[in-house]
Amino acid sequence: MKKAFAAVLLLASALAVLWPLFQSDETPVADRAAVNDAVVTALQETDLTEATSLLTERLTREAERLDAARESRERRVLLFLCAYIGALLLTCAWLFIYCERSVLRPFRKLERFASRVAQGDLDFPLEMDRQNRFGAFSESFDLMREQLAAARENERLADISKKELVASLSHDVKTPVSSIKAIAELYQARHGETVEMSAIITKADQIDLLISNMFSATLEELKQLKVSPEEIASAEVGEIIRASDYERKVRPFSLPECVVTADRLRLRQVIDNILGNAYKYAGTDIEVSARFEGKTLALCLRDFGSGVPAEELPLISGKFFRGGNAEGKNGSGLGLYLAEYFVSQMGGELTLESNGGLFVTIRLKI
Repeated sequence: MKKAFAAVLLLASALAVLWPLFQSDETPVADRAAVNDAVVTALQETDLTEATSLLTERLTREAERLDAARESRERRVLLFLCAYIGALLLTCAWLFIYCERSVLRPFRKLERFASRVAQGDLDFPLEMDRQNRFGAFSESFDLMREQLAAARENERLADISKKELVASLSHDVKTPVSSIKAIAELYQARHGETVEMSAIITKADQIDLLISNMFSATLEELKQLKVSPEEIASAEVGEIIRASDYERKVRPFSLPECVVTADRLRLRQVIDNILGNAYKYAGTDIEVSARFEGKTLALCLRDFGSGVPAEELPLISGKFFRGGNAEGKNGSGLGLYLAEYFVSQMGGELTLESNGGLFVTIRLKI
């Protein structure tokens, strides 16, 4: 605003200096000496008509001179007034433009910015003019926006991490619960049914159902689980298969030595799901083999059950789909869906065949 006050002061000073230039030194008056000289000259004439004519001519010239002087003075005053009004209008226009650019426009930007921030839109920057008086003020607002955006992103990542943890733990807990149930059923088969073993089996089924519901709800909200592939040795893949075989139905096997790209945790979940389905629906031994296919290691897991009907084979890896043989068996229809998703996120492929049992092939990049 100092510039505006300086402009007004400069205008007033200029007008004070220019005012004397637009006015005459004094108000125009008749030239007494010229009038007296005209009268004396007329009196010296003997011809009255000639004297009257001469006096009239001299007085007329003096009157014309006075009129011309008055008109000149009035023009100068009018010119000064026009210059004053023009300068005043220019100053007002300059002040309006200055206030519009320096005060009103930045505040309108801040108003729009605050409105968008209030609506949760934090992805746009606030344009700043460091030459403007409110430049530092605008920069502070933009820093606030960046901090809010960073806080919201951290909150989103923390929420995703929490949901991933819940989903991962809830799914991983299913394996030991299934082991407890299998051991209890084996004990009951060998020693006869007891109240204690029946209670253990019932509670294991209840826990498995609760975990499945929690996992399904978390997965629906999360949409996807994080997969972090890395290089691991094929021997470690073999150890993962043996550790997941809690019912000891996998026949002895060996894998060719190589290095594959996989996520250890997700690969363990894939193997758990495949073996769990074989235990539940086939109940037979499981054969494991491996071969190289181009730049992949094809890991094959096969049971010797009744397999899957041809019309259901394309559907069993879908979310929440359960086959016709699932009646009376606990499950959520997510095992093969997750297995296929995890393998694809590791850059591999999972395929299913039904030929004298279910034939699952996991192709991992080498």
